[in-house]
Formats: sequence, C-alpha cells, structure tokens
Amino acid sequence: MKLLVTGGLGFIGSNFIHKMLTKYPDYEILNVDAEFLGSNKKNLNLIDANTKYEYVKGNITNKKLMEELISQSDVVINFAAESFVDRSISDPNPFLISNFRGTFTILDIITKQDKPMIQISTDEVFGSLQTGTADENSRFNPSSPYAATKASAELLINSYCITFKSKAIITRCTNNFGPRQFAEKLIPKTIILASKNKKIPIYGTGSNIRDWMYVDDHCEAIHSVMSNGKYGESYNISSDNELDNITIVKKILELMDKSEDLIEFVEDRPGHDFRYSMSSEKISRELKWKTKTKFDEGLKNTIKWYLDNTDVWKDISTDTLNSTPWKN
Repeated sequence: MKLLVTGGLGFIGSNFIHKMLTKYPDYEILNVDAEFLGSNKKNLNLIDANTKYEYVKGNITNKKLMEELISQSDVVINFAAESFVDRSISDPNPFLISNFRGTFTILDIITKQDKPMIQISTDEVFGSLQTGTADENSRFNPSSPYAATKASAELLINSYCITFKSKAIITRCTNNFGPRQFAEKLIPKTIILASKNKKIPIYGTGSNIRDWMYVDDHCEAIHSVMSNGKYGESYNISSDNELDNITIVKKILELMDKSEDLIEFVEDRPGHDFRYSMSSEKISRELKWKTKTKFDEGLKNTIKWYLDNTDVWKDISTDTLNSTPWKN
C-alpha cells in the first residue's frame, strides 16, 4: 500500500511516517510538504535513505501536483495545515489558504479519482466547554480563525460525502505532545527554555485546560481509522487526561530539576478558549482503539528526546520562543 502523507515534515505527520515505516515495512510513503512554519527536514533525517520513502516539496493547493501525487497513491492522509492558533490571530489569510483551499483541492481530486482520504482535524472545532464533553454530534463553535478554517473544511468534506459519495473520513484529536513538536508549543517551549534557565511564559493564570495525548497513540488511532473506519464518518480521539497549563509546566520543571521561579505569567491571547474536552467512546467501541501511554511516561520520553536532540531546535529563531507570538 502506498500512503500519500501531506505535511509530513511537521510534528504529527513526521511521527506518523516514522511509525508506519517502522511497524508496517510493506507500506510505501510519499510525503509532500510546503516547508512552511513548523516543517523541519531534520524530523525525518533518519529515514531519508529508506527506499520505501519519497519526499516531494510542494503545496497542497497546487492542483496539478496533487493530481499527480494522488494518482500514484492508495490513500491520502492530510496533516498539512497552518496550525499555530496564536498566528491565526495576527494573520488569518494563510490559514484560509492552506486549511480550507488546500483541503478542497485534495478533496476534489480524491473524489474524481475515487481514492480515500483521512482528514486530520482538531478538537478546537467544538470551542471552549465549561462543563461536559463533546462527541461526534456536538455543535461546532470555533473561537479562533484557525479553528474556524478547520471546521469549514469539515463541513466541505461532509457535503462531498453526501453529494458525491466521497471516500473521506475525519479524525479530531486533543492536544498532542511528544518528539518533533515545533518549539512554539507549550511543552517543547517549556523544555527548551528551562534547559537554558530562561523565563517560561504562561498565558494569563495558566488555568486553561486541555486533554493531553502522546503523539504515538494518536498515530495508532489514525492508522485504525485508515484501516477500518467508515467513509463519511468522523472519529474523536482523546485520552481523558485533562490538565491545566500551569500543572504541565510545573511537572516539566520538577522532572528537569528546575525552579518554579522560571515561570512568568504574561498577557493572555485574545479569545483563549478555557477548556477543550472530547469523548473517544465511538472510536473505542467501533475500532477497538484506546490510548496506551500514560501522561507522565510520555512527558519523560518527550523531555529526554528534546535534551538528546538539541540539533533539531538549536537554530530556532527568537520569535519562535516569543511570549506573545500573536503580536509578531
């Protein structure tokens, strides 16, 4: 089987490629990435020589290129997206182009070529929840331009599945963490700054709550959906591991034997959702998937990876570690 992975130089995409080539040696993987913010060739430097892996630099909005690549593949897994919420506040336009127009380009081609597609979406489409948890039938309520573009892409996919019987499936996951994540995100930023004994910015009071999942478990869930999911359906992927940001940061500092004096509370970003929560009962019931990695185990693995792989992040710009990136 040949998989076309879009955005495979990014965090989740690169981990997915690593896992597929390691666990399923018969798979071939074609990776297309535009090398925008968050893409890092070093994420895949260990598999560049693998004969089952091929890389193409390109944009998913390029119809001619995507027609060619999709024609060579058996299934498309669309990780490609502008995903940095803070930056969608300062400039939403790239998010509209990549997350909506790019998804449309792929969707239209897979429909005409009769190929299956897995769309990687997000729990942010449901917006902030004070109480309760979202299931696959919950109402969309996106708060950021990023979340709105992902919700819009989902609606477009649903319309194609109904109107054209497109072979598309949507997955939504909670907050991922693990190796190869871009340094602007909370956990890698905390690890990197703590390793340098620099101040660690925390938005507001640090009370915002997310459900945290180790990226390896997410990759397993995507593979389960790709193998056994039903076209036209969506699957929520969560870990029932809700923690607030300040707890996460304090755990990292404790594991790294660093002082909490490094914590610095900064201005909160506009429209910062308080809490995300999803139920993964459907994927557990229908596809028999469940998380395997305990949070503390995953966090220890993540810290070790960043400290052992400083070459991946040592050249990052100061803007990436900015305390208020939506102002950049």
